[in-house]
Amino acid sequence: MQCSDSSSESERFRVRRLELLDKNKGFIELLQQLTVCDSVSDKEFGERFRELSSLGDNHLIGVIEDQFGKIVATGSVFIEKKFIRNCGKVGHIEDVVVDGSTRGMQLGKKIVEFLSDHARSVGCYKVILDCSIENRSFYEKCGFKQKEIQMVKYFI
Repeated sequence: MQCSDSSSESERFRVRRLELLDKNKGFIELLQQLTVCDSVSDKEFGERFRELSSLGDNHLIGVIEDQFGKIVATGSVFIEKKFIRNCGKVGHIEDVVVDGSTRGMQLGKKIVEFLSDHARSVGCYKVILDCSIENRSFYEKCGFKQKEIQMVKYFI
């Protein structure tokens, strides 16, 4: 089944900003499908949620909630303010993941579009992301192009 813009689909899957109560709707467990994500206490979640919320539109975590109240997709975008391009802005998309039970329903595309639309709406001249070779074709279907290479230096 593919995700469409019909009213029945929008009732089944709601795209929105992360809310404080989403911790209890499977948000952390969803992130654990992406990468290392230890358990987070309610206190830690609340503190980080408030910290990120204080950044306003400069950091957005989007989620897709199904009709049963479970978070089935997420991703984030943070806005980098630059001096180049007339003090332009760049959106950085991170941590995109779709629950294994709902993959293939175009929810990944839906969350990436939500994040990209946000970056455009706050005046970004581009949005960028890093992905694995295996996910390259997915992001190309979302309108992204490969450019240059990624380098990383881990501290932990």
